[in-house]
Amino acid sequence: MSDLKAKLGLNVFKPLPAPHIRIREGMERDPRLKAAVRACPAGLYAEGADGVFTLTIDGCLECGTCRIACGTGVLEWGYPEGGAGVQFRFG
Repeated sequence: MSDLKAKLGLNVFKPLPAPHIRIREGMERDPRLKAAVRACPAGLYAEGADGVFTLTIDGCLECGTCRIACGTGVLEWGYPEGGAGVQFRFG
């Protein structure tokens, strides 16, 4: 296991009832999402064989890389409410 993956594995993620980041409705095939697949440090974005992009929110580092890489046109992005989201643990 890489050192980065080991360190990320120490973090705790407390989800909200609704995700704080979403792919906008109807934008699941937008080619701008390829940038998020490449840039997300937690690897939360994926492109299926059918060209549909998905986002798995668990493990989000709340860094904003996807927002910068794709722009706000394809994502609804916000920080989670206090007490939710990532809690960094440094081992």
